[in-house]
Amino acid sequence: MKKTVTAMPKTEPAEPAEAAPAVASPTEAVAVVPPPTPEQLEELRNRAAKADEYWDRLLRTTADLENFKKRAARERLEAGQSATFTLLQRLLPVLDHLEMAQSAAQTTSAPTANIESLQAGIALIQQQLKSILAETGLEEIDASGKPFDPMLHEAVSQMETADAPEGRVVQQLRKGYKLRDRLLRPAAVVVAKKPAEKPA
Repeated sequence: MKKTVTAMPKTEPAEPAEAAPAVASPTEAVAVVPPPTPEQLEELRNRAAKADEYWDRLLRTTADLENFKKRAARERLEAGQSATFTLLQRLLPVLDHLEMAQSAAQTTSAPTANIESLQAGIALIQQQLKSILAETGLEEIDASGKPFDPMLHEAVSQMETADAPEGRVVQQLRKGYKLRDRLLRPAAVVVAKKPAEKPA
């Protein structure tokens, strides 16, 4: 007698069911923070007091720095004004002497009378002015006959000449001046240039 085998139908494997989210218990959901101890409270108070102290120091230091800047700027201004005041005081007699010389030149009866005396007086005034300016640090730049220096001289023109080497100052048109190591005005000069060769 033959046995009949019946094929079982294929079934898809069942998908695993999603795990339900774990529900925290009331005791796990909220962490209980213990109250600070008296020692901790005291430490917090000390830190807050130090923070206030440091903040006050910072404010005072900032204010002191601003006051120092203002005081330094005021002292620089006053020093500059004082130096200018002193210089003007010393220049006033020179101005007086120039006015006296001008008055003498205008009131002279004859054009040639006392001309030598007037010239001597003007020379003395010039020397007085130079002396005052030299004491303040003013220094003349004498460029005549010296090699051209672009740091001290201003070339106004060139002159072809065989009497001086090329690049030598042959004429000073206007004096230059320095205030100690600082250039106030370059000397205006004429510089020697090698003569052009004549065609054969």
